[in-house]
Amino acid sequence: MDDKPAIRIRDLHKRFGDLEVLKGVSLTAHPGDVIAIIGGSGSGKSTLLRCINMLEHPTSGQIAIQGEGYRMRPARGGGLEPADRKQVQRIRAQLGMVFQNFNLWPHRTVLENVTEAPIHVLGQPRAQAIDRARQVLARVGLAEKADTHPIHLSGGQQQRAAIARVLAVDPLAMLFDEPTSALDPELVGEVLGVIRDLAREGRTMILVTHEMAFARDVANRVIYLRDGRIEEEGTPEQLFGDPQSPHLKQFIRSVM
Repeated sequence: MDDKPAIRIRDLHKRFGDLEVLKGVSLTAHPGDVIAIIGGSGSGKSTLLRCINMLEHPTSGQIAIQGEGYRMRPARGGGLEPADRKQVQRIRAQLGMVFQNFNLWPHRTVLENVTEAPIHVLGQPRAQAIDRARQVLARVGLAEKADTHPIHLSGGQQQRAAIARVLAVDPLAMLFDEPTSALDPELVGEVLGVIRDLAREGRTMILVTHEMAFARDVANRVIYLRDGRIEEEGTPEQLFGDPQSPHLKQFIRSVM
């Protein structure tokens, strides 16, 4: 196993105008880590994930993926911006992100959605990409839906297709941004089951979630983010069993 951290973040700040959303966040994800990020609305959880793969540009701080830091330069309006777009594209290809609202191409079949990045970003031969896509679709229980368009899938099936799309590029790490928040309650379990299986395989994951029981069961580390800062972190047993922060105690009581 590579001894370099899969993801290392140091003193990350992110400001939107006068609003500072991240206020000096640092974390390290080693290969095989499953890190659950919890916290209330507006605490900065999704912004943190989006900074990791440069969907948002940090105001200051450092982010390195498997030892390679993003090369940044001062942006015209303040803060930072990538100095090398090709580097961002190359690193982003190693980070699979699963969004709240699936982000599937509606005019393409499930199979076409899953093969898009392998063919057009990674340059895989079409036959190889299709073979891999069918494997990962079977892996998430959607083998029979390969030729279906997303509009004809349930929300749970769409999110499993989105997970398959990420698995198709065999990413270094997977980023999940509230993957069940847009689902009807009866569909949540099928998506959490897929993520749980991936965690057991040793996949590196950073998971923003409001599913506390799931975080306790799957993660090996939990981070409580409050007001743009990490207020408490540790094992699930520590944070859920013996929280030290009064705010975390109140938060756990409110959601469990």
